[in-house]
Amino acid sequence: MKSKFSTELTELVKNNVISEETALKIRTYYQTEQHDGSSKLFTVFGVLGSLLVGLGIILILAHNWDNFSRALKISLAFLPLVLGQLVTGYAIFKNKSGIWKEASATFLFFAVGCCIAMISQIYNIPGDLSTYVLTWTVLCLPLVYLLKSNAVAMLCIAFATFYGAELGYGFSAFPQVPWIYLLMITFLMPYYLRLIKTQPEANSTSLFNWLMPLSLVFTLGTFIKAYDSFEYLAYVILFGLFYNIGSLPIFADRKLRRNAFLILGSVGTVFMLLMASFDLRWSFVPETDLFLSKDLYVTLFLFLINASVFMYLYANNLLMRLNLFHYVFVIFTLLSFISFTLGLVTIILINILVLVLGLVTIKIGADKYHFGILNYGLLIISALIACRFFDTDLSYIVRGILFVSVGIGFFLTNYFMLKRKKSNVKISN
Repeated sequence: MKSKFSTELTELVKNNVISEETALKIRTYYQTEQHDGSSKLFTVFGVLGSLLVGLGIILILAHNWDNFSRALKISLAFLPLVLGQLVTGYAIFKNKSGIWKEASATFLFFAVGCCIAMISQIYNIPGDLSTYVLTWTVLCLPLVYLLKSNAVAMLCIAFATFYGAELGYGFSAFPQVPWIYLLMITFLMPYYLRLIKTQPEANSTSLFNWLMPLSLVFTLGTFIKAYDSFEYLAYVILFGLFYNIGSLPIFADRKLRRNAFLILGSVGTVFMLLMASFDLRWSFVPETDLFLSKDLYVTLFLFLINASVFMYLYANNLLMRLNLFHYVFVIFTLLSFISFTLGLVTIILINILVLVLGLVTIKIGADKYHFGILNYGLLIISALIACRFFDTDLSYIVRGILFVSVGIGFFLTNYFMLKRKKSNVKISN
């Protein structure tokens, strides 16, 4: 295959179709692409190999653990850790390839956790799961920067998220606010930003684009506990922030599946609005100690960050005209603070807001000739109708007509857009 490709290039140069310089660039490009693909594959297998070796060692030790003396147990506990440090040190000082660094860093990450667990078991050191995960993650955080390891960075995000949920949602004996989780995520943020800047199209960066916002979604509830209304509001603001971040050029210029912020922001916003549209339990009720509550300040902090991103988009003419997703966080904030006097009216306005968001999404999909976005807009309207199916007194005939109408709308909208797209293709040709 290579010789055939090289021969074809030689013939093109010989017949003056392309220059020698262009042929050289083409050869270099395909060689680089092939090397990068192989490198990525070897990196994946290296990380998987490290995981399997680590798990295998743990299983072997666990099977024979009770037969070992204490001295042997301690030696075996530290053996993977020492081995991992030696291999990692070799990879750093010899400046080995990314495969070496990823594999050694992953092995050392699990060696640290294994060592902590075994020493705790040997000496019966008391502690809960959240403390164990926190100690493990904090000890391994420097590996992210020492070895520039994407695998360890992802593991640290996952373990930090688990720590936050374990500590904050009441799975532990005494639920607490996981402030240290924020410190760990802040520590990883420069690494993530560097990936976005230097490798925006890499698959690893796309995974980070999903992990970071999902981590924040899972843990936000641990910071807001006193007021249910603030939990609704904080999540709507957070999802609005994701949507506005996803509208920044560095994300908006990527394929939609790589733009996790935009997808999560849109879906999360619609989901929270549908939840709020059911009843008045989320409605804001002022309390005497409101200004002493951290719920208020966490929500206010999110609002200010979102407002800053929004103002940047506005100043640079990056806001999509008539796209209400950009403004939902402001609208819902206003609705939250007037809901205690206009309860039922607020619920009606939220239903109207969801309907408008669905129509706006259909319009965006039609303008872009994007069937996925178009059908997502129709799905929003269908979800709204389905929600009202369960909490209204409409007759089954009326409900059936509504669903039939939506189904016909799905068909006709897709049909007319397909015809429009085909006619535009013919005109352009």
